[in-house]
Amino acid sequence: MEVDVNFYKSLLDSLYDGVYMVDKDRRILYWNKGAERITGFKSEEVVGRLCRDNVLVHVDEMGESLCSSELCPAHKTIVGGGAQEKAVYLQHKMGHRLPVLNRISPIRNFQGEVVGAVEVFSDNRELQQAEERVAELQRLALLDSLTGIGNRRFAEIHLRRSLSEMDRYGWAFTVFFMDVDRFKAINDTYGHDAGDEVLRMVAKTLTGALRSSDVVARWGGEEFVAIVANAENMEPALIGNKMRALVEHSSMETAAAIIRVTVSIGATQAKPDDTVESIIARADKLMYESKQGGRNRVTTDR
Repeated sequence: MEVDVNFYKSLLDSLYDGVYMVDKDRRILYWNKGAERITGFKSEEVVGRLCRDNVLVHVDEMGESLCSSELCPAHKTIVGGGAQEKAVYLQHKMGHRLPVLNRISPIRNFQGEVVGAVEVFSDNRELQQAEERVAELQRLALLDSLTGIGNRRFAEIHLRRSLSEMDRYGWAFTVFFMDVDRFKAINDTYGHDAGDEVLRMVAKTLTGALRSSDVVARWGGEEFVAIVANAENMEPALIGNKMRALVEHSSMETAAAIIRVTVSIGATQAKPDDTVESIIARADKLMYESKQGGRNRVTTDR
């Protein structure tokens, strides 16, 4: 008995969560409206394909591919017959990496044999809080119109607030200054429209890499700033490498080519005598050390 997709379709097609089914070879048999909404891929674009065939190509938080048989949660469910749950990053149709919580259960025939798997996934972020933040940024003219994240003014306001909170309450925080590597070559080779799409892809990937309480803003041009709060027990290099790896494993498909980029990152923890200018200057200097060290790197002062 093969997987009877039609039997499940009427039950699952209206769910808000993404749902898709695969056979024993992990070929996609069904893709619901929720999956279309979350990933940007229409059903007709993915049904009949393998998810690793440039559809979802799941990775973990350090960018390691989960599509090999040994690491794939769906494969583990199909082979072992047990349910799996894993936080992963899928590749959106627009190229950026999106955090989702993936839950996989086996599909069995009447004889109890596993004939495939059903995967249910949902946005693994506080969606309502993120939407409220965007609305507030728009109201205060603090939104970067190109990328949809906070602009430089927003980053400066948040940095001043974070410095004040550190002074009053002792709340530590870390600043990450990031620059897209060889961005001029992207514009020169593929045009400014493609360059704009790359900046949107990077902005969304960086935002998805952090908590909703953290801040990602576009500082200007191809430069981004991230402000990670309550960071006294967190290792800046690990956070920076998570962002770096997820950007490296994002991609954008154009008529001319599949475009991939990397970022160079400088990370520094705030000091008691810091100003907005001093902490940005220090993070910027560390970022340039990453550039000089070969790009696609994280340099910290810890």
